[in-house]
Amino acid sequence: MLDRILREDAVSAHEPLAPITVSGSYWIELAPVLVAARDFYPQPLTVGEGGITKITSGEADLATNAETQLLRESITNPDLRIVMTVTEGFFRLVGRKSAGIRTLADLQGKKIMLPRKTSANYFLVAMLGTVGLTEADVEIIGLAQEKDGQSGMAQMSGYLARGEVDAISIWEPESVNALERLGDDAIVFQDRDLYREVFNLHARAQDLADPEKRRAILAYVRSVAEATEALKEEPTRYWDHLSDVSGFSLHEIEESWPELEFPVQIVPDMLDVLEREDVWVAKELDRAPRTREELAKLIDHSVLPEALQTRS
Repeated sequence: MLDRILREDAVSAHEPLAPITVSGSYWIELAPVLVAARDFYPQPLTVGEGGITKITSGEADLATNAETQLLRESITNPDLRIVMTVTEGFFRLVGRKSAGIRTLADLQGKKIMLPRKTSANYFLVAMLGTVGLTEADVEIIGLAQEKDGQSGMAQMSGYLARGEVDAISIWEPESVNALERLGDDAIVFQDRDLYREVFNLHARAQDLADPEKRRAILAYVRSVAEATEALKEEPTRYWDHLSDVSGFSLHEIEESWPELEFPVQIVPDMLDVLEREDVWVAKELDRAPRTREELAKLIDHSVLPEALQTRS
């Protein structure tokens, strides 16, 4: 691609960037990260699979994850830092009308399948709270074991369609699959003002303090911003690549796309989100919630502005 050739030519006149490794779970919201690595970063770079635990283990310098996983992992690795928001994902609860579900309050006593201890779990908790319910008021069903090469998450819509569970809480594209399998029997609950997944890119503070490593991180962050602009202008141009990496069909990507936004900048209420959700994470882990001041240390607002100002 012309953009990549021009960028490679520009960088060749400068010192090569320090080697970095990037990782992220292969969901649709990873699109800007994947496109950045393939088409905009000035040096060859492949995005490995896995979230911020890859940073803690030393396998990656940069990694993506939802805010809930940062709150878990930062207890053992307080050096983690949010450097940019890649994607905001708007989750949906999909239920069966035939299970007697017409309102959120009707979820009381129902079987709800979700991946435990994730953003989808917190989304359910937040939605239940709007009608005075808690996790204790529903029966949470964890994901099934992989079967015939199909992940537990990919089996959720099947469990729902067969009536083995009454509703599912999950990110895209499994809610798309559930809606299509249920047809007129489907009912959807979503509140974009109440909750959205904040899918961030993370780094270590020690790497951000290293001049050479920081230079490479800045270049990659800038590449993600450029990839985001490209995806906004012509998203379908990059869907084949996203499909190849993620394994999701072009149809699943197309139907899921309206439930995603790509802000680039760290969302303005990031600290509020961390403070609110840490109460839930802390309760489950049997620890005290962290203070707002402690949580603020997990956000580095200096990286993105510097990356956008720097030109190769």
